[in-house]
Amino acid sequence: MKFLRTILTALFLSFVLCTLSVATKADNWDKKTTLTFDNSFEVPGSDGPIVLPAGTYVFKLLDSRSDRAIVQIFDKDQAHLYATVLAITDFRRNATGKTVITFAEGPEGAPVAIKTWFYPGENYGREFVYPKARAVELAKSTNEPVLSTEANNSAPINNAQEPAAQAFENAPVRAEKPSGEEVESGEIIIAQEPAQNTLPKTASEMPLAALGGMLLIGLGLGLRLLSRKAA
Repeated sequence: MKFLRTILTALFLSFVLCTLSVATKADNWDKKTTLTFDNSFEVPGSDGPIVLPAGTYVFKLLDSRSDRAIVQIFDKDQAHLYATVLAITDFRRNATGKTVITFAEGPEGAPVAIKTWFYPGENYGREFVYPKARAVELAKSTNEPVLSTEANNSAPINNAQEPAAQAFENAPVRAEKPSGEEVESGEIIIAQEPAQNTLPKTASEMPLAALGGMLLIGLGLGLRLLSRKAA
């Protein structure tokens, strides 16, 4: 009986730890995501477009404000920061269980520019804001509105409380239309789900969920056996 109780206690603790692990990962406020790209891609840069080669990168938020955010893009080991990007909240009607990246595609053969980033399971994501000159070019080549700003993000930013971070976050954001007209960003309405052009690869949480299910089944069987012995 003592041995059985020990086994049941171990199963219960393992299940609790597994559940806490899943909850913590899903509630990660900085939305840290490791993405692997099969082709080169473009992100906003203060001195012009930043083109990154195919490979593995880490995306995460510097802060968690609801209307604005600063997205940082690192190498896979987070040893080198490639880009610091201003982004605003974007909405999708149907959330998915995977990371979704949408692109503003340019001329054939050119690196695609990242437009939006959605974290798994969430309706609200982040739409990247490009320097005005580049936003105008992208809007004309893609025939879609592109968010723009004249703010310069060349200053190093380490945390959201720094003056440089707050100035960058509070910078005016406009939208460049394919016609060349500039409008307020709030006037751009997405009428349908953005096309999911190419999805980078992300790690799956299925093995962890499966382990939790197996532990729960084992816990139930053990409790049933214990109740029979007690009877």
